[in-house]
This record gives sequence, C-alpha cells and structure tokens, in this order.
Amino acid sequence: MSKKRVLTGITTSGTPHLGNYVGAIRPAVEASLSGSFDSFFFLADYHALIKCQDPDRVHQSTLEIAAAWLALGLDPDKVTFYRQSDIPEIPQLTWFLTCMTAKGLMNRAHAYKGAVQANEESGENIDSAVTMGLFSYPILMAADILMFNAHIIPVGRDQIQHVEMARDIAQRFNHHYGDHFVLPSAQVDDDASVLQGLDGRKMSKSYGNTIPLFLSEKQLKKHINKIKTNLLEPGEPKDPSDSTVFQIWQAFASPDQTATMREAFAEGIAWGEAKKQLFELINGQLEEPREKYLELIANPSRVESVLQQGAEKARQHSQNLMSVLRNSVGIRPLK
Repeated sequence: MSKKRVLTGITTSGTPHLGNYVGAIRPAVEASLSGSFDSFFFLADYHALIKCQDPDRVHQSTLEIAAAWLALGLDPDKVTFYRQSDIPEIPQLTWFLTCMTAKGLMNRAHAYKGAVQANEESGENIDSAVTMGLFSYPILMAADILMFNAHIIPVGRDQIQHVEMARDIAQRFNHHYGDHFVLPSAQVDDDASVLQGLDGRKMSKSYGNTIPLFLSEKQLKKHINKIKTNLLEPGEPKDPSDSTVFQIWQAFASPDQTATMREAFAEGIAWGEAKKQLFELINGQLEEPREKYLELIANPSRVESVLQQGAEKARQHSQNLMSVLRNSVGIRPLK
C-alpha cells in the first residue's frame, strides 16, 4: 500500500521565530523523519509576493527559511523539498483551475472578505488596495495542493477554508474533465503548541513580539529578558498558568524539567533566575542547529543546490500530470 502524501507550504516573507519552530517546524520535521508519509515541503515564494513587494526581503527570507528547516533536521533525501517558483507547471495549473473556478467562491475567501470589511469600516471603496493576487490566491493554493495530489494538508484551524476550496475546485475539474485529482483533506492539530510572545499574546511577526529563532547567544538572552512578567518579588509564589516564561519553558522542556520549574514557581523563583534558566534551556537546544544555520546562510549556493535537487524530484510528478491535463483540456499537438 502506497504512503499517503502530506504537503506543507512555507511562505517566504519573514524571519523564522521560536513560535514557528514549536508550532510548525519541529513537529513537521519529526513527522517527516518517521517515514510514515510521502512528505512534500515547499517554499511559497509566489504567495509571498501577495503581501510583500520588497524583493530583497522575499529573497533573503527564502534563504533564511530554507536554511532554518535544513539546520533543524529536514532531510532532503527523505522528503521532497522545493521552491514553488522552480515548478513552472504550478502557474500553468493555476490558469487551468482559474478557468473552472466560480468568482462567487473567491468572493467568500476569508482574506478577501476581511479586506472588504476593513475598507467598508474605513469608508473606502470596497476594493481599495485589493489586488488580484489577494483575491485569487486560493486558486494558486489549490494548484500547489492538487499538482502533487496531496492527501493531507496540515493547517491551522483558520486555514481550513483553503483546503475546502481546493476540494471544491478539484471536484468541479474532475466532473468536467475526468478524475485527475485526489480530494485533499485538512489536518488540524488542536494540540499543536501556540507559543506566547514577549507581551503574552500569540507570538507573531504582526504583533512585533517574536523571538527570532537563530539569534546570537547575546541577543537571545536579551530578548528573553524582555518577556513581560508581573511584579511579584522573589520568594512570592507565582502562577505557571499565567506566565509567558513558564509557557515557553514548557514548550522546550522535558516533563521532568517542567515539573521542576513548576515547583520552583510555587517556591517563588525570581523572574531573573527563571529567565536565566529559560535562556540556558533554549540555547542548549539551538546551539548546534544555529551553527549549521549560520554555515548555510554563509553558503547560499549549498541551499540553492538542495532546492534545485528538490525541484527535479517534484517535477517528475508535475510534468507527468500537466502532460495528462493539457491533453484532457484540449491543449495538444495537431494531428
């Protein structure tokens, strides 16, 4: 029995932070190493262009994110790891799917509806600053998924709609042109760790409260010391359930280490000492990956080579499927 295919996209518009590692990178890498699935990982640089029109940022983010995943244990020999823009069949399939997608379906996409609502609330024209990239990107996302006939798409609960739309588009295409696409399913892990940021809210670049993943030791310590705490003095018992320091500790610690820190909180550990121990815990786990990451950042050609090899593997699938699809829609040699 063939393995089910799992596809994960990573948008290249930012610098990886601890929240990305705990919530996405670490579990995805662990799952890929288990060998239970046929895993596809891609750098979604076409998607990055929707929100980021800074060429240098998109380019640098591609390097940083690829280097981070590789440094943290993603094995390109065991998975298919590629850059979206290296697969020319993706935009071709996007157009095929666009021609089968009802505009009304795109009207219901969360991102577009959110932009329209914001414009209405501010008294602007409803389509002010809405690009066709923003409006139709669910079709590009569908092409990413359907190109490789992925069965399982790990997503956050707020992204389920993207997978449902891909299913809808695939069903319509299959009905018209024959069964070419697997109908994908969203996989939502409600137990996935959501890390708190410096201010206690969800760690997110949009909140400006992140701790970048591969800071130097000095900068990592500085960021951890910025974590917001209450005014309880040393010796006063502290509530772990109301502490960002403890929540981050728990995401990196073993059960025994977590129990020890919980006891220290009950005994009134000083915030400075708790942050010191948190730094030592995180730094100890990231020290070796940081060295690998910095080595890759200094040698971008090595990262490029890995991505090109991944693109070759991916195109073994995409070229074959597009050949079939072109024939199915009537784009074929004249005979």
